Amino acid sequence: MYEDFYRLSGKPFQLSPDPSFYFGSKGHSSAYAYLKYGVYQSEGFLVITGEVGAGKTTLVRALLEELDANAIVAAQIVSTQLDADDLLRSVAKAFGIRVAHDDKASVLASIEAFLLMLFQQKKRALLVIDEAQNLNAGSIEELRMLSNFQYGDHALLQSFLVGQPELRHLMRSPAMEQFRQRVIASYHLGPLDEAETRGYIEHRLNRVGWKGDPAFEPAAIHEIFVATGGIPRRINASCNRLMLAGFLGGQHAFGAAEVRAVAEEISNELGPQAVVTPVREAPATAARQERNPDLVGNVRKLLNMAERVDKLERDVGELLTLVRVLVEPERALPEEMAPQESPRRRRKSSPTTQ
Repeated sequence: MYEDFYRLSGKPFQLSPDPSFYFGSKGHSSAYAYLKYGVYQSEGFLVITGEVGAGKTTLVRALLEELDANAIVAAQIVSTQLDADDLLRSVAKAFGIRVAHDDKASVLASIEAFLLMLFQQKKRALLVIDEAQNLNAGSIEELRMLSNFQYGDHALLQSFLVGQPELRHLMRSPAMEQFRQRVIASYHLGPLDEAETRGYIEHRLNRVGWKGDPAFEPAAIHEIFVATGGIPRRINASCNRLMLAGFLGGQHAFGAAEVRAVAEEISNELGPQAVVTPVREAPATAARQERNPDLVGNVRKLLNMAERVDKLERDVGELLTLVRVLVEPERALPEEMAPQESPRRRRKSSPTTQ
């Protein structure tokens, strides 16, 4: 609609992922380097996380378009609200594997036969799972078991898990220890900063033949950054709405006021959007304490609370024992009816055999 008005060759801010619009911000370039590293390693798991709309899917599609189809056979699964057995069937379907029977053993055998066939053709298999934060522990365990398929010392399958920050929390659970040992690298994709936000907007406009119409004033870029938190998909939504409003109002330049008006519209329709900050790996203890000088005090409070809870649990246990002795003395255990003796005294009082 507004493309003709601004003499553009296409839609610069479409919401659907399009690898041709890939923008190499510092974070996206780092994440892309991790993906390339993972492909080079040709084994194990690589994990990429990021907020909703951070550009993870666009990143992965850009990588898949670059891969040599004669050397790597890639498959992608997007819907992950699946249990372990359904996930295996989805893996088979994604690779185009025909399974004779629907039972788990047949599915696994078919997948392994397919992977062996690729290896004999000097090809590798890459499985990409998007929205991986929806996987449950059983599904991840099945993926780990698939990574055990080998021919000699060569892994037959490599997997990339791409998801929202919840995936990181799932990975940190004690049950995921074996899976974590198979992860060769992980990276969290954070939002764009203000300078990157300007670069991102201009990059997408340039892709459709932008000649400076409409113009984005520095104040407009700042307001877009504040309103979207630097999340690419939110930037797309805001700019798309802004250019539509500009077309309807016959505007060829946008300032802070126009952006604020659009942000208020979106907020009224969808609710306020929280500004997201990057999630990074935990830095050194000293650095954490600098950012939060009350950290040590808060930890001590938590430890004290834990001790009080433990003491309360012990007191409740003793109280229940006394109640059981009073109510049902005939069913009480001997050690519940008499004070505990030390192991040394019990050994002395125990009969000995000659």
